[in-house]
Amino acid sequence: MLIQILAAAALTLFVIGVAVDARRFTNAVLLGIFLVLAVAAHGPRLLALRKALDDTPLAGPIPEILAVLLVCCLLIGNGVRMARKEGTRPANLLTLLAGLGLLSLLALTAVALMLELRSLAAAVVIAMLITSYFTFLFVCFTVYGYAYSRLAVPSGLDYIVVLGSGLVGGERVPPLLAGRLDRAHAVYDAQVARGGRPVLITSGGQGPDETLPEAHAMADYLSARGVPAENLLREAESATTEENLRNSKTLMDARGGGYRCAIVTSDFHAFRAAITARGMGIDGHVLGAPTASYFRPSATMREFAAVVLHHRWLHLTACLLLTLGCWLILL
Repeated sequence: MLIQILAAAALTLFVIGVAVDARRFTNAVLLGIFLVLAVAAHGPRLLALRKALDDTPLAGPIPEILAVLLVCCLLIGNGVRMARKEGTRPANLLTLLAGLGLLSLLALTAVALMLELRSLAAAVVIAMLITSYFTFLFVCFTVYGYAYSRLAVPSGLDYIVVLGSGLVGGERVPPLLAGRLDRAHAVYDAQVARGGRPVLITSGGQGPDETLPEAHAMADYLSARGVPAENLLREAESATTEENLRNSKTLMDARGGGYRCAIVTSDFHAFRAAITARGMGIDGHVLGAPTASYFRPSATMREFAAVVLHHRWLHLTACLLLTLGCWLILL
């Protein structure tokens, strides 16, 4: 009964949080807590299923080990595919590193159990707790972020901001950026059909290997697809998401307050961009453009890592408390 009450409380707080501001990371955590408690409420049934497995060849910890091995294989496989398609930059190897890390943790667990090494076993348990902590947060971030990026588009927009992501060959719009521009164009057309006339802001500076600022290439892409020049505004100074949003906000503020805006980026990037926009005081919803399925896991990990690093002292404190508590209990 207590679990059901806690689950209902978490769900209520989640609904209130989304209604107040859907861009808070707290909403993702509350959703995760609700889902965990909802599963825990079916504890007796899960225990019965686990006991039933003990009468099959899947007795003992075999199902859990197989599940971890499957996750490792999927992560490593995705990492290899990312390296082949996108190159071996560290940002493209996150799923590969995560898979190898889980595999190493599984191997250390086996060694600690077989050799009965108390100190190693304690270290493995601590590593498992910290891994579980970040895994829970990552799942919360992924599930809620996916849902957030697909929320309905607000009506009556004054601005649609498109975040840049780099050019190919120094001047051409790559598929990832084209997806963002196409989504922004579709939103623009829908607003015009309802009698609106939003301004499209293309945001992106010029990289060292680019022959022109991203904002210009993006604006040219939209202009070639029928967007009038008077409805295009170029922000060509930014190099990061924070600068994209800050500089775009400056442009919008300079033209008058009280505006309604939407921000368009890739779906894996939408929730972090929304969190950042909220921190900057931008009252705008962030929309996600579709991304290739193989690209999304690694990109989502990169976005999650950026959010964790932004609040690194909070998470470092949590990890230290987990480590200290576990060490005191085990040793």
